[in-house]
Amino acid sequence: MKIVDLKCTVIGRNPVVRIDTDEGISGLGEIESTKDYLKQHVLFYKRYILGQDPTNVERVMLRIRRLGGFKPWGSSVSAIEMALWDIAGKAAGVPVHKLLGGKIRDRVRVYNGGVRPSLKGFSPEDYAENAREIRRSPEGFTIMKWGIGFHGAMFSRVPGSFYGDVQEGYPYANRGLTTERGLKHIVACVKVMKEVLGDEIGVALDCGPGWMVPSAIRLARELEPLNVMWLEDLITGDYTPYTSADVYRLVSESTTTPIHTGEQVYLRQGFKELIEKHAVDIIGPDPCDIGGIAELKWVAEFADLYEVLVAPHGIFDGLIGLAALIQMSATLPKNYIAFEYPVGQPEWWYDIVEGLPDPIVKDGFIEVPDKPGLGVTLNERAARKHLPEGDDFFD
Repeated sequence: MKIVDLKCTVIGRNPVVRIDTDEGISGLGEIESTKDYLKQHVLFYKRYILGQDPTNVERVMLRIRRLGGFKPWGSSVSAIEMALWDIAGKAAGVPVHKLLGGKIRDRVRVYNGGVRPSLKGFSPEDYAENAREIRRSPEGFTIMKWGIGFHGAMFSRVPGSFYGDVQEGYPYANRGLTTERGLKHIVACVKVMKEVLGDEIGVALDCGPGWMVPSAIRLARELEPLNVMWLEDLITGDYTPYTSADVYRLVSESTTTPIHTGEQVYLRQGFKELIEKHAVDIIGPDPCDIGGIAELKWVAEFADLYEVLVAPHGIFDGLIGLAALIQMSATLPKNYIAFEYPVGQPEWWYDIVEGLPDPIVKDGFIEVPDKPGLGVTLNERAARKHLPEGDDFFD
């Protein structure tokens, strides 16, 4: 079997990758909806994979892996890797999890991710009402995550939250030392969420990046009695092209509150210091950024040797990305907690992707399917209506 074409289109906001073979088997991969500009970057790799056997996934990946980088520049390589596994599974007539060593769980836990109604404001009452609303969702999540501090608009909208001038207009623009007022405001918001959710539902907090070490330690210590699941991306994080492992270790060694990072990191080499130095308690690699699903599994296995937990990122990965997350998470070791659940946006995505369970999430879990490959296909007739004009993705 040989690769004869690599295509990429943008459906809705998600770039979708398709690899075609000379035996009529095609594979699909997907890039996060925040990266609709990456089509040409995907096609850059075409010259390196044409003529290769797609079922030799690692051999193909060795040709392109070095040409990626931290988020967003690992996404194209990651989507190609997903598509290769999809082909390999279809060619063998087995689900991808069988090729990754087999599943150790029949259902995978997820947390709310894309099921996140907009906050009406940033007061404790607003967070309490938002917690009630998510708790009523039919998915029955057992872990829920909120943005606080520098992640989202809280510190921009609550005056006097940090020592610095509020910046607008670009991602994660703000960074600084948190004021006493800002710290107390976060703690008050978390307290009311815990009152709403009790000890039945875990509360995770996406915090930055942007925190200074003294503020991060104070926050983590203040939240210790509330038993939150984790504090995510306090120091570095989304779109930061480095990890600052030594700085994270200063925080994690100073508190019993679990510290989490890693969504932007590319390849196992990017996680090496975080894991070996026990810089964080939990890593959150995204299969659409780390270099693919096998790369994430390798990192999870390595982390397990050091008692570091894994809660994969995935909020913008789309429904093909969701299928990849399910297959991969079924095979991860016992250090797996849950992955961040992506949804189809716009809603018509659910009309063009076939093969997902219905309902997808039940009691906070997703059943692992046993269909060949990633287990999903695109309904070509329905999907064609959403292709950019003149696109030849299905030709």
